[in-house]
Amino acid sequence: MSTYVDETLGRYSDLLYVTSIGIYSLAALLLFTALAMGAKTKTYVGELAESEKERELVGAGASAGSVPVAGDRTPGRVGGPPQAPRRSRAAVLSASSYPVVILGLVAHIASIVLRGMATDRAPWGNMYEFITLTCAAGVAGALIVLRKPAQRPLMSFVLLVVIIMMFVGAKWLYTHAAPVVPALKSYWLIIHVSVVSIASGVMVVSGVLSLLFLVRERWPNTADMLPSAETLDRAAYRCIVFAFPLFGLGVICGAIWAEEAWGRFWGWDPKETVSFISWIIYAAYLHARATAGWRTAAAWINVAGFVTVLFNLFAINLVISGLHSYAGV
Repeated sequence: MSTYVDETLGRYSDLLYVTSIGIYSLAALLLFTALAMGAKTKTYVGELAESEKERELVGAGASAGSVPVAGDRTPGRVGGPPQAPRRSRAAVLSASSYPVVILGLVAHIASIVLRGMATDRAPWGNMYEFITLTCAAGVAGALIVLRKPAQRPLMSFVLLVVIIMMFVGAKWLYTHAAPVVPALKSYWLIIHVSVVSIASGVMVVSGVLSLLFLVRERWPNTADMLPSAETLDRAAYRCIVFAFPLFGLGVICGAIWAEEAWGRFWGWDPKETVSFISWIIYAAYLHARATAGWRTAAAWINVAGFVTVLFNLFAINLVISGLHSYAGV
C-alpha cells in the first residue's frame, strides 16, 4: 500500500457517490409513486403485476381448459385471437424502476472502485468508506432478495434507508481519499471489514422488511400498499440466513486480527461488544423464527438487531471512544 493519492480519481469517486444518491432517489420516487397508484386502485402493485402476468399466460394458451371467449378464432372456439390484457400504469412504473436501481448501484460500485484506485488500497479504511460499502451491499442484496415482480416495489423502502445512510455518511462522516493509518495496513482489512460490511448491508434490508411486516400485521388496511405478511416474513428470513453466518465469520476474522494487532483475541472494546450483542440477537431471531407462533416476536427481535447494527455503524465511532476509533471520520 503506497502513500500516493490520485486526487483526480478521488474527485470522480465523490462525484459518482453523489450521482448514485440522485439515481437512488429517482428510483425510490418512481417506486413510491407506483405504490401510491396501486393503493388508489385498492390493489398492491406487485400482486397486480403477478396477476397480469398470469392472465397473459392464460391468454396465450398456457392454461388448459380455457373457457371459449367471443372473438377467439382458434379451432374449437368462437371468435378471434385472445387479446393480452393491458398492464396497469402502476405495474409498468414499478417494472421500469428496477433498471434505474441497477444503474444507481453501478454508479455506486464505480465510486467505491475509484476510491480504491485513488488510494491504492481496499476502499473501506474509514467510517465513510465502510458506510458506502454497507449501503452498496444493501442495495445489491435487495435486488437479489426482491427480484420477483411482486416484491420489487418493496425496494422503495430499502432505498429510503440507504439514501438516508449515504446522506449521513457524506454530511458527517466524509473524509478525503487518503492512505490508511499504519494499524490498518493489513490484509485483514480486506477480509474482516468487507465481510462485516456486506453482512451489515443485508441485515439492513432484513430489518426494513421486518418493520414492514409489523406494520402489515398492525394495520391490515396497508394491504393496498404492502404484500402479504407471509411474503415480508420470508424475505426478511432469507436475508438473515445469508447474513448471520457471514457476520459471525467477520467477527471471528476480527478477533484473529485483534490478536495479531493488539495481542488479544477479545477485549470487550465497544465495537466488539455491540457486534457480539448483534450476533446474539440474530441468533435469537433465527431460533424464534423456527418456533411455531413466534413470527411476530421474531420480527421484533429482528428489528432490535437492525437497531444494534445501525448503532454500531454510526454511534460507536462518533460517540464512544475505543480501539476502533482510528477508523473514524
